[in-house]
Amino acid sequence: MGQENIRIVLDVMGGDNAPSCNLEGAAKALKEKEGFSLILAGDETAIKEGIDKYDLPKDRVEVLPTTEIIEMAEPPVMAIRKKKDSSIVKGMEMVKKGEAEAFVSAGSTGAVLIGGQTIVGRLKGIRRPPLCPLIPTEKGTACLADCGANVDARPEMLVQFAQMGSIYLENMIGIKNPRVGILNVGAEEEKGNALVKETFPMLKECKTINFIGSVEARDVPAGYADVIVADAFSGNILLKTYEGTAKSLMKIIKGVMMSSTKTKIGALMIKKELKETLKIFDVSAHGGAPLLGLNGLVVKSHGSSDADEIANSILEAQLFYEKDINGQIKKALELD
Repeated sequence: MGQENIRIVLDVMGGDNAPSCNLEGAAKALKEKEGFSLILAGDETAIKEGIDKYDLPKDRVEVLPTTEIIEMAEPPVMAIRKKKDSSIVKGMEMVKKGEAEAFVSAGSTGAVLIGGQTIVGRLKGIRRPPLCPLIPTEKGTACLADCGANVDARPEMLVQFAQMGSIYLENMIGIKNPRVGILNVGAEEEKGNALVKETFPMLKECKTINFIGSVEARDVPAGYADVIVADAFSGNILLKTYEGTAKSLMKIIKGVMMSSTKTKIGALMIKKELKETLKIFDVSAHGGAPLLGLNGLVVKSHGSSDADEIANSILEAQLFYEKDINGQIKKALELD
């Protein structure tokens, strides 16, 4: 897409640690890379204070003042309809109008998903947009499609998830001809619920993907597949289990390392290597999850995102646009 300046809207008010971590993350992203500017959506006073506090370059940021905040517990459909002056609604409207190329938020997942579909809108021919985080494996990185957008999915939707996930992974990470697996309770073709059984032969017949069959949850961390296809209910359980297990393992390992003088000495000797190893299974390392198949880019970060994860989400949005993922999806799925 060239090296033109990419305009990214950041929802400054979204997330558990807003607005401070969001503004700090914005500063980190701007410091790390050129080629994009940020539109900071939220409380004007808080944003201006944050620009000074975190020394954001004023020639690369602008303020989009908003007066309302969509809270995590609010019914998302009603919130999107009623809170027109919220950072989520106004930010997405900029993407819809072409005044920005991307929107990044750590706010209400439901509101971001509803807003993505109703405000930004789907690409013509896309049945439903999946939320597709990149997750770590022993062999590198995999894409989980879907993890939260479509709890009640249909087979034809899962096929599109597989296609879009493959395009995203190949272009963002560089994995050629990524292996696609459908999340299942067994490896055999005859296993699974009604959705999996109906989707399996459709994936098998799809010529635009490298379908390898079923993948059990225990095989995902080992890197058996590059794209894991699932309805949002199953995918979200997999992702949350992933996150919880990684945190528990890190806590257990640190506890063992601090349990005696001998282990403390050992920990000091391998501190750097241990830190790098544990980082491999940090789900937040890649930033947020894009909502694929929209007319513009929407990236959802974890509600508990710290400054580093916000920065990663912003940089992910920049790369997504530069790699023309939407153009690649339209071309591959023949949506024009």
